[in-house]
Amino acid sequence: MNRLLRFLPSFLLGFLLLAIPMPARAGKDVDLRLKTVVIDPGHGGRDAGCVSRDRKTYEKNLTLAISKKLAEGIREKYPDVQVILTRSDDTFVELEGRAKIANNAKADLFISVHINAQDGGTNANGYSIHCLGQSSRKGNDLFSKNFDLCKRENSVIRLEKDYTTQYEGFDPTDDESYIFFSLIQNSNLERSLQFAEDVNSAMKGGAIKHSRGVSQDPFWVLWRTTMPAVLIECGFISNPTDLDALRSEKGIGNIAGNILKAFIAYKTRYDMGVQEESVKEEIEGKESQAEVKSGIMYGTQVLATGRTMAEDDPYFSGYAPYLLKGAKLNRYFLGVSDNREEAEKNFREIKKIFPDCFFAEIKDGKSYRIR
Repeated sequence: MNRLLRFLPSFLLGFLLLAIPMPARAGKDVDLRLKTVVIDPGHGGRDAGCVSRDRKTYEKNLTLAISKKLAEGIREKYPDVQVILTRSDDTFVELEGRAKIANNAKADLFISVHINAQDGGTNANGYSIHCLGQSSRKGNDLFSKNFDLCKRENSVIRLEKDYTTQYEGFDPTDDESYIFFSLIQNSNLERSLQFAEDVNSAMKGGAIKHSRGVSQDPFWVLWRTTMPAVLIECGFISNPTDLDALRSEKGIGNIAGNILKAFIAYKTRYDMGVQEESVKEEIEGKESQAEVKSGIMYGTQVLATGRTMAEDDPYFSGYAPYLLKGAKLNRYFLGVSDNREEAEKNFREIKKIFPDCFFAEIKDGKSYRIR
């Protein structure tokens, strides 16, 4: 634990330096639509990733095939969207380097493609989608369900030169090294979860039949990116049925096509949301902050998730949550009041516990971010 405390402050400082402020109010000549997506084919080069039991199929080749097909689909559908691959051939790219590619490109979305495996078994199957953050389910925190998966995906760090220096003492095999992830809220969590849910829905009934759902887990590459980001495990290379689909051109095309469907849904909503937020900000600039209209409430959003949580869940730190149910995401607000001044006072206190929360207006079953 003492070793953890020595390197933890530098991690937190790095996170603060990487944080991107909210964009200024959109002007007529500012285009805030989704314009750049980075697709990250997991592993590569000397890092084969997971390997099939017959040693004939490598994860690094499958992720590259899916990623290239996905990139091709996005470019065809949206010629004006810049699509960047972190690697386009069998090249080794460091985890930190993958995040830097996305950050330098000022990407609007980061998609990391992987294939899962079961150690010592063949029964586990299906796809799963992961975002950075604390798990919002009781009994399924950062040290349980997906911890072994996170260790394996992060372990590529050990293949890098001087990894102990570059990663500031982080050891992907050491439980203590993961504690800092539970102290950090991803400022892009809501949109990450939205896209994750889109992928989960789009892939159902596809080449990989079983959905293992959406979860929040401590993947290094997701923590270091400064935009909405997800990691997709597109099936189990250790499962015979999944492997058959992954080995076929049709299966690869189906997986990439379904992720493309999710991207289309996400981009459509993203672009519409930017327009709505711009209009909302303009209205807010003209209205008196003291004005309170009938049926309007104000509160602090601290979480957006596809799951329904108990009111007494420890995540809410003793606050009584207000639930705003959506088609795909449930949004949870704390300190809700029809009095804006009171809600803003609550917001200042809540922000001390949830640094990446935001203040919002709640009206007619919808919420609008104010700041």
